[in-house]
Formats: sequence, C-alpha cells, structure tokens
Amino acid sequence: MTYTLSTTIALPGAEALELTRDALLAQGFGILTEIDVRSTFEVKLGTEAADAVGDYIILGACNPALASRAIAAEPEIGALLPCNVVVRRSKDADSTTIEAIDPQTMVRLSGAPAVKEVADDADSRLRKALDSLSN
Repeated sequence: MTYTLSTTIALPGAEALELTRDALLAQGFGILTEIDVRSTFEVKLGTEAADAVGDYIILGACNPALASRAIAAEPEIGALLPCNVVVRRSKDADSTTIEAIDPQTMVRLSGAPAVKEVADDADSRLRKALDSLSN
C-alpha cells in the first residue's frame, strides 16, 4: 500500500522547499507548521543522525476550507490533519524528493462519504501542486 504522492526534482533543497511552498499556496494550502528534522536530530541525537537523514523538512499544509468540511463531517479526522508534505534530500543527492500524504488514506480510515469528497478535492490539489514542480 502506498500512502504518499511523490515527485523528484533536480534542484537544491532550499530552492525545492521554496517552490513547494509556492505550489501549495497556489492550490489553496497555507503552511501551519514547519519542522526541520535535520536540526532536531542534530540537537537531540547528534551530527551522525543529522547527516544520515540529510535535509528533511516536514511542512504541515492546510487548506482551511477543506479542513472545515472534513472536520464537520467527522470531528475525529482532525487527528490526520494537517496534510504533511516532506521535502527531503540526502547528503550526496543531486535531486530533492517532495512527498505529500495521499488524502485517500483518510478515506481508507473513515469511509464517510463527505470525507471522501474532501479527500478527492485535496488529492486533486496536491497532485496539481506536485505536478507543477516537475514542469
């Protein structure tokens, strides 16, 4: 079973991160959180762990209209929000991978028709954002 939507682009991590933010914004997603996993590993686990993970940023992306519809349909769905988007690049890589949670994961867990409608909309928007990075 796959649970992410993914693309890989031949850009440095910082540039890919900025383009990812812009692509998400163009599809109505704001960034609620940003977690620098490398920095956290550096502080908590040391340089070796940080080097092993490479550049690794988790963006907590949220489209408020979609989140509102999903929560109204099933309040427990908030445990699966926001939509996480990972921008990662290993130490010696010449490309950056961008992965987003597949919104259909919510459907597999919920089964509520209203949640499926929201997931379908989020899926379309996230795919458009990722596709725009590849072009």
